[in-house]
Amino acid sequence: MNAKKHSFSDQKLETLQRLTFDYFLKETNPDNGLVPDSTREGSPCSITATGFALACYPVGVERGFVTRKDAIERTLTTLRFFLKSRQGREPDATGYKGFYYHFLDMKSGRRTWDCELSTVDSTFLIAGALTAAEYFDRDNEDEREIRALADAIYRRADWRWTQNRGVTVTQGWKPESGFIKYRWQGYSEALILYVLALASPTHPLPARSYQAWTRTYKWKKLYRQEFLYAGPLFIHQLSHMWIDFRGIHDQYMRGKKIDYFENSRRATYIQQQYAMRNPRDFKGYGEYIWGLTASDGPGPARRKIAGRWRKFYDYKARAVPNGPDDGTLAPWAVVASLPFAPEIVLPSMQYFDETFPEMTSHYGFKCSFNPTFSTAASSEWISKGYYGLDQGPIVLMIENYRSGFPWRLMRRCPYIIDGLRRAGFAGGWLGDGSST
Repeated sequence: MNAKKHSFSDQKLETLQRLTFDYFLKETNPDNGLVPDSTREGSPCSITATGFALACYPVGVERGFVTRKDAIERTLTTLRFFLKSRQGREPDATGYKGFYYHFLDMKSGRRTWDCELSTVDSTFLIAGALTAAEYFDRDNEDEREIRALADAIYRRADWRWTQNRGVTVTQGWKPESGFIKYRWQGYSEALILYVLALASPTHPLPARSYQAWTRTYKWKKLYRQEFLYAGPLFIHQLSHMWIDFRGIHDQYMRGKKIDYFENSRRATYIQQQYAMRNPRDFKGYGEYIWGLTASDGPGPARRKIAGRWRKFYDYKARAVPNGPDDGTLAPWAVVASLPFAPEIVLPSMQYFDETFPEMTSHYGFKCSFNPTFSTAASSEWISKGYYGLDQGPIVLMIENYRSGFPWRLMRRCPYIIDGLRRAGFAGGWLGDGSST
């Protein structure tokens, strides 16, 4: 395939972005602003998907997918709900200590599925609120209220509490059992968590917490590429939806002589190289078909295929090079790497669009597919649902590639600037790192 000839067009990017944005327009509960985790029947609200919606509304306004008036109404509804929702130790509250439960009932907004109070998912919700605060900057009653609500939600989060008398941040808490045993260790999507936690005007983390976290990083070499390791592709993408890491460096990256943006570019190429080598011999993997990340899957199941027993998972964070890998690939993970490596992402998107047209429906690319796992109706398994976790990165990273608008917007957010500087970032658009 001639990559240049078959590169995904600007018009197709616009269409994909608009269709994907429609998930937030059509699936959100208009009474409270909550966004479902997926389109599956009975799906609860995901606070991450809700945060992504808040971040995507400004893109929708700029692109003409939604009016400013409608976006303001949606944003106010969402922020009012979260600020006024029940915060307490009760097992059915909405949150506690300024953080929120990972999954909420779509109607009542109370905790569901006995889930954890999630530090990183709360971060994505707060990041979405701060995006709204930066965008809706006009001097009128509604937009002033958006800014006030977003700031109040951010200020309420007690980041020091999440340390649970340790140095690093815990991943979550449950009212029945207290803090869960896992802390944030190794490079992860918690990068933006630390940025916002360090900048908190009320309960900031100490700088040593960030330094302790980066000491758990692992630097690896795969397929002749050296990079800061994380196996699932989403880890290399989610913090980048908001923060432009081009040309800015913390102490760790200064030592490696690259920035986090370059690291994500390398991680994208490593994913492609893994698929081309296809060490587990799954069907379909290759130069244009790749992308292992957190996604829906055909399992849990065990099947004998071509004389070999295969184990298949349901929703799982798939990773390279050591797995888990069951042949399931996620188109959204490829699209969300668009700003880092358009030269391999655009041809992959075009090839995918041509080869698997059934993967595109009313909300754009479906979540995931598995060419190895055939069904009675199809030669490959295709996810039946759409996930809010996938839709947000597609909208925001297409926009960062097309115009850089989300990055420009958040480069003026004082909390992002303060958090980066307190983490030791300097250079590029951030300047010399002096405190603001």
